[in-house]
Order: sequence, then C-alpha cells, then structure tokens
Amino acid sequence: MPNFELTTFHQPFIRVAIVEDHKVVADGFERLINDSENIRVIGKAFSISGCMELLEVVQPDVLLLDVGLPDGNGIQLCPKIKEKYPHVRIIMLTSYNELYTINRAMDVGADGYVLKNCMSEELLEGIRTVASGKRFLCAEANVTLADNENNSLELTRREIELLQLIAEGLTLKELADKMCLGTETIRSYRKNLNLKLNAHNTAELLLNAKAMNLL
Repeated sequence: MPNFELTTFHQPFIRVAIVEDHKVVADGFERLINDSENIRVIGKAFSISGCMELLEVVQPDVLLLDVGLPDGNGIQLCPKIKEKYPHVRIIMLTSYNELYTINRAMDVGADGYVLKNCMSEELLEGIRTVASGKRFLCAEANVTLADNENNSLELTRREIELLQLIAEGLTLKELADKMCLGTETIRSYRKNLNLKLNAHNTAELLLNAKAMNLL
C-alpha cells in the first residue's frame, strides 16, 4: 500500500505535490491550488518516506515541503531531493517565521519559503514564481530577514529552559513534569530545538548548543 496519493491531469498545468503531515491541512491546500487557473496538485504525501516514494513515481514542477514531519524535517530532506531530482523546485511551506530557519532553508537549496498563514494569492504567486525558475519568499519571511540583518539565532524562553533541562539528562516525562507541560508539547518544543540547532539526536543537540554558547 503506497504511503502517498496521486491525481492525474492531462492539461498543461503547473504540477504541484504537497508534503504535509496533517492530511486536513494538505487537503485544504489542494483545494485552494486546484481552484486556480493553471496549477494542479498531482500528489500528496504525509511523511519523508511517503515523499520519497511519491517522487519515485512522479516528479512535480513544484514541491510544497513542510518543515516539521513525523519522521524528520523538510530542511534536511531538501538537499537530498535536489541531488536526486534537480529539476524539482521546492517551496518550504511552514509555520516557522524565524530568521535562522529561513536562512537554513534557502542555504540548503530551497527555491521558496512560504508561511502556512499567508494569503492564498501569495501561495499561488510563489508556486508560479519558482516554477519560472526564480526564488520566492512570502512577505512575512521577507520582513523577518529585513528586521534581522545580524542573522542571530533566537531561542524562546521555553526553548532555553528545555535545553537546560535536557542537558541535565531528564526523561520526557520528567521534562513535562518539570515544565508543567504535556508530553506532546515537550515533543513540539524539542522538534523546534532540533531544527534550530541542526541536530538529529540529543548528543548533537547538546554539542551544537555548547558550540553556540547556549549552555
């Protein structure tokens, strides 16, 4: 059973694939895109593994790639896709409007960066822009870049607190109890920390944090 969905169109549309772990969100973007004049969604996947399976079957003109996925993150996946399918243009479609994340995405080869809360017209403009071979950043991401020319890494108060507790060797349950948060919230914060510090595991997280003088 394939871990993705395909749709076939026979007219000369800009062909888009969506990689988003929340199916309701992916379906919403699909409807929005398919209502446009010259863009159609040809496939959806809900994980990194599903994305790679999908790309083995069909390559879109533009891939909308979520940053946070259940089996990894899209920024680390981006260069792997570019190496194997260099003609596929990639837009990071994400909720992260942070300088470090934007810069990392563009540095590893993303062609565009669009926030999930952007206007529908802006998303469609982004798809058309990168399909034409140009780079695109949504308005909010552009403002973030303009307001943070020093390119500093910013952690929230909660992320700093969590990082310090992780360094103490606390378990997931202990972290949740200590911070008075649910375990799923801790997992979400931890995913953000891994993304910001370019870490795949606890050892890398702490090593990179020390190198950045965060611990």
